[in-house]
Amino acid sequence: MKTYYAEIDSAFHVKIMLCYILSKIDCPVTEEQLYEIVLDSGIINYFYYAESLSELVENGSVSKKTVNNVTYIELNEIGRNGSDYFNDYIPEYFHSKLLKSAYKLFARLKRKSETSVNIEQTSNGFEIECVIKDVGYDLMRVSLYAPGLSQAELIKDKILLDPAKFYSSVISFALDNTEDDFNRDILKKPKKTV
Repeated sequence: MKTYYAEIDSAFHVKIMLCYILSKIDCPVTEEQLYEIVLDSGIINYFYYAESLSELVENGSVSKKTVNNVTYIELNEIGRNGSDYFNDYIPEYFHSKLLKSAYKLFARLKRKSETSVNIEQTSNGFEIECVIKDVGYDLMRVSLYAPGLSQAELIKDKILLDPAKFYSSVISFALDNTEDDFNRDILKKPKKTV
């Protein structure tokens, strides 16, 4: 398999790729989410993205629908047919990069919806409250202390990177935690030094 290290450099190919990713996602996405997928993939620059999306809306390949003040982009039948017909013009490398970016975005959104991490200022620092949910109940609720805002934000970001790993680490520590071995030397009085 040939490896490519470049951006897609024509609006025609970008339009095919946008229709391709929308067909693979197969659900409405916001313009911001679509742009985040494209940006993360590193294969389409902003100018081609903006031009191509505008042309896809104009020619009816995609449509924008607003629900509760949020604008979603949906692939129409003409865009789906165009993607199916022209997909072979795009190397597999670009398909996989775009799909990987989409999967990462939706995994992050899912984790974020199942986890809430809030930072509150206290009289002597910051409290980070973390709640990890699972099917309608709180799986874990924990509060952590940080002396400064930057530390609190770092803790929050690290938890949100992989909430399942955070939960697993806390549970593993709790289950593996043991009492220290008794050391008789602790009871001995220290010798006086002269």
